[in-house]
Amino acid sequence: MYLGRILAVGSTEEGKFAAYRVSSRSFPNRMTKGYDDRVAIVPKEGFETDVFKNPYIAYNCIKLVDDIAVVSNGSHTDVIAEKIASGMSIRDALAISLLTMDYEKDDYNTPRIAGAVTLEGEAYLGIVTHESLIVEKVPEGKSAYIATYEHTTPHEVDFEAGTAQDAAQFILNKGKFAEFTNPITSTAAFGSEGWSISFI
Repeated sequence: MYLGRILAVGSTEEGKFAAYRVSSRSFPNRMTKGYDDRVAIVPKEGFETDVFKNPYIAYNCIKLVDDIAVVSNGSHTDVIAEKIASGMSIRDALAISLLTMDYEKDDYNTPRIAGAVTLEGEAYLGIVTHESLIVEKVPEGKSAYIATYEHTTPHEVDFEAGTAQDAAQFILNKGKFAEFTNPITSTAAFGSEGWSISFI
């Protein structure tokens, strides 16, 4: 089953996580690039001009704000992070940012999806489509995912990871996520007392 972009947030026995996976049929030549407090999705070398074909394919997908990891499938990552940094609650930052930026105006009306999780385990997922806006709290101690296609409401999931590398690998092709096609690249933030970032 093809879900497009997928993100997950929540808790495992070892810590909290925010994970993201690019699955793509139209623009497969992309990779993750990591920095101290964020991870970006960018075209691979030789495919830089793809951003002129579709402006939505390059963006920060994970950004750390103090004890909170923000994850999304577009430029709204930065908007959500800025609102959280200014003191807004996770729920409100997700809702306002998704509502303001709206779904992507591409050939598929691609939804914007987003999530955030604190080191204490408070986690939310959100999505804006051409028909609806949802922001939902993930039950305490649980994990959930959402995708741009098919699974466009939060789905609880058994997520197994003890490190950021584990979490990036798990959302790419392990457990439930092994059922979903066209994986390209993935990344995750993981932490218990502080965040670490990894990408594949």
